[in-house]
Amino acid sequence: MNEAMHTAASSATPATATLETRLARFALRDAQVGEARVSYREAGSEHAKAALPLVLLHGIGSGAASWVQQFEALGEAAGKPRRVLAWDAPGYGASTPVANASPVADDYARVLAGWLDTLGIERCVLVGHSLGAIIAGAFAAAHPERVAGLLLISPAAGYGAADAAVREEKRDARLAMLAELGPQGLAEKRSANMLSPHASADAREWVRWNMARVVPHGYAQATHLLANADLAADLARCAGKLPIAVAVGAQDTITPPPACERLARIAQAPFQIVPHAGHAGYIEQPDAYSALIDMFCAEH
Repeated sequence: MNEAMHTAASSATPATATLETRLARFALRDAQVGEARVSYREAGSEHAKAALPLVLLHGIGSGAASWVQQFEALGEAAGKPRRVLAWDAPGYGASTPVANASPVADDYARVLAGWLDTLGIERCVLVGHSLGAIIAGAFAAAHPERVAGLLLISPAAGYGAADAAVREEKRDARLAMLAELGPQGLAEKRSANMLSPHASADAREWVRWNMARVVPHGYAQATHLLANADLAADLARCAGKLPIAVAVGAQDTITPPPACERLARIAQAPFQIVPHAGHAGYIEQPDAYSALIDMFCAEH
């Protein structure tokens, strides 16, 4: 355990202790993808045939554990057998980083394809949050036949279409913050921005818990990904080829509703605003987001 993780673990509050106990029911697993390793968590049964698997991709300051409330609501719902999986993206958790020092979305999409192949998942419903939406969009653009439906929650657009100076400024500012603060400091400084003023203390603590566990090298690579990515271009390639929907919290200040609505228009996709929610809406408003995901799965 690195120093940041030890500090975070030793200062667990009753709220995070409760969520950790719930999370323990969804043990961390490993899949070998070529020479790389992907760590992930799973709910439901791989033999649940009533619905296609649901795959959840986290954002830049998070991990598979952040979806624990969706595991419970969507993977264990009575009468609705469904296999629900959430990975630790390359460079997160125990997952092997991508080889490219300044990766693009396709680097992560290739690992995603390999992970799904290893698990025997030919087709799934794919949900991407924030940076996870960039990876989901790249995968869907490359493999539309493998995606029964693509749901983007507070999608980050990336800066790939911006001027080079803007891309470098955004990238270098985040990297400098990481170098100065480390994961624990990032969690203390940035976690509040992830939530709306309506968020409970428990939700705030769970966001901090997840953010404090990011691996610096993986976070740095993801920062390069954010600078290099152009989700809008991938969505334009996907438009009309598969069902897509976009949702965002009404009080999301990181990927504000107008920016997300623009991506929805490019994707020719329905757009929904979730009241009383910020950027990490699925953590602070788990019932609303689980219902949204469940309805999307049922439709597609």
